[in-house]
Amino acid sequence: MDSGVNKNWSSGDEKLLLDTIDHWVENEVKPIAREHDQEDKYPEELVERMKELGLFGSTISPEYGGLGLPASIYAKIVTRLSSVWIVPGGIFNTHLVMAAAIERCGMEAQKQEWLPKMASGELRGGIALTEPDAGTDLQSIRTRADRNEKGYLLNGTKMWITNALHGNCLMVLAKTDLTAQPAHRGMSAFLCHKGAGYDVAKKLKKMGYRAIDTCELTLDNKQVVPEALLGGEEGRGLQQVLGGLELGRINVAARGAGMAEGALKMAVRYAQERETFGKPIAEHQAIQLKLADMATKVEASKLLVESAATKLDTGQRCDMEAGMAKYFASEAGVYCAQEAMRIFGGNSYSTEYEIERFYRDSMLMCIGEGTNELQQIIVAKQLIQRNKI
Repeated sequence: MDSGVNKNWSSGDEKLLLDTIDHWVENEVKPIAREHDQEDKYPEELVERMKELGLFGSTISPEYGGLGLPASIYAKIVTRLSSVWIVPGGIFNTHLVMAAAIERCGMEAQKQEWLPKMASGELRGGIALTEPDAGTDLQSIRTRADRNEKGYLLNGTKMWITNALHGNCLMVLAKTDLTAQPAHRGMSAFLCHKGAGYDVAKKLKKMGYRAIDTCELTLDNKQVVPEALLGGEEGRGLQQVLGGLELGRINVAARGAGMAEGALKMAVRYAQERETFGKPIAEHQAIQLKLADMATKVEASKLLVESAATKLDTGQRCDMEAGMAKYFASEAGVYCAQEAMRIFGGNSYSTEYEIERFYRDSMLMCIGEGTNELQQIIVAKQLIQRNKI
């Protein structure tokens, strides 16, 4: 990712950008979040505005029409947005993970073909990795890519695919060699446009994280050209995909931190408005202890996100730092949403209050982009690897 970073972002540029984002979030995102969540309605107009703001090209190099944002600034955008609603950040997160893989691993012709259109939002993509029987264990996928005279035929079923319905392209992980040992040596990544053989079987109904298209996708003799093979080399798909997940995990960590911060702000306000026993509940010690814990977790989360993003920006290995940030910040999101529910009391269970949406949405961050249990394993393995005796 370091090669795509615009080194010319000054503190003034950053402030201007973040002020623009804050204004957009307050005036355009916040007013529609609850309605779209409750109706499970895709935010079409918001997506068009995201194109205008350049968010679909946030981390794509300026060479290909993107903003070239450092991960550190990108993470701040995601945090601020997620303090109000996590869905918009999800729409461009998976898109940017796909773009990062192309920029990092693609041939120059692939970069020229895909990245400018992805930066503008003309192409809106995602990553088709998981399957009904393969989530964290990606080496168990069954989707296959068989060579023919026109390129490759893709066959299989993908599950939990963001942007599968309202987007128009995907990076698909498939097996080009079913006998390879270890299995990852037989896995390849393909850049796939919508079209014949690409069927969205259904949009999945979810407890939270509504208003975004999360779908089951069937690939039935989906023909792709030879140039669709990312990097032009078979057997490197898992590596290509996993390398891009560091950016995705920083995004999820930033969303967790943002949700934690949003829940805290609502709780602080409500605790001063709500009175019991003749005084605001903010004056009760039990409430104060909750607020203090929440505030501490919010600040710790933001610092962990910043640490991981800074390492990514400077080209350093950051799987441990991204894992720490994703693990801690997403758990902080759950914790703060839950504690805010307790502070809101009975009102928290009403859809008239935004906090119930935060509570429903927060748990997903502990599962998406690799479960938190997986993040703990990554952190532990890297900790041992970096401190060999």
